[in-house]
Amino acid sequence: MMDTQLLISGVIFGLSIGSIFFLMAIGLSLCFGLMRIISLDQLLYYSIGAYITYSISLVTGSMWLGALAGMVVAGIISFGVERFIFLRIYERDIAFTMIASFGILIGGVGVIKSIWGLVPRPVPVPMITQINIMGTEIPVYRLIVIAISLLVYLGIWLFLNRTIIGKAIRAGIEDVEHVEGLGINVYRLFTITFIIAGTLSGLAGGLHAPLIMVDPQMGLEVMPFVFMVVIIGGLGSIKGTLISAFLVGQVVSLGSLIYAPLAQMAPFAIMLLILLIKPTGLYGSKLLKR
Repeated sequence: MMDTQLLISGVIFGLSIGSIFFLMAIGLSLCFGLMRIISLDQLLYYSIGAYITYSISLVTGSMWLGALAGMVVAGIISFGVERFIFLRIYERDIAFTMIASFGILIGGVGVIKSIWGLVPRPVPVPMITQINIMGTEIPVYRLIVIAISLLVYLGIWLFLNRTIIGKAIRAGIEDVEHVEGLGINVYRLFTITFIIAGTLSGLAGGLHAPLIMVDPQMGLEVMPFVFMVVIIGGLGSIKGTLISAFLVGQVVSLGSLIYAPLAQMAPFAIMLLILLIKPTGLYGSKLLKR
């Protein structure tokens, strides 16, 4: 029988890592839902966000300022990549765009190595305060990470459902040809979506940096889990991505407490089980078409 304090710690840890997965996966999900591209370069913006957070916090002593700068830099770089690369290959086959984005990721990792080197870098936790929950000391920073991810989810939901641009993006996820027929410039929607995705990936890196050692390979290391989150939740669904991220986070966290190899194996088993029951994912739409 698992100790209660260990269980509570595991659940909070799972929610916090699930929050990071959500911030990374939501961009990838929206990019596929609207543009039909598998944007593996989102994992590069995650790494950039972490490294910018490290550099700024080293100079200023403020991790929060670093995370904000990481978001801005990741958003600017994602805008440049979309304008100079993806804009030219949107019409190509999905496998081509996936290979191109993977090339961008690998090239970006090389640039990171040339700037910051190969040695993993630590980022100080911005606060060491802990709060007592049912007799268990829980780091406040992890609770803040969870709260930020929920606020991001709320913000994206309001954007997609309460703004004209957001509604156009949502309609494009269902049928981009219909949106084009209404005279809407879909490539402008592509750019907006891509910048949002890159910025959130940068935020994920900035928030994750104090919880891990910042490493050039960090984006490649989380790639399988981000893919699982997107597939389980359903492509293009922000609700599905959030639920899936928390589910995968809990499986990784609690699985490692029960039996360490489960942290790697169990998420894949959950993904296969869900796909057997519902091939479109938890909240994937059957209407998705290009």
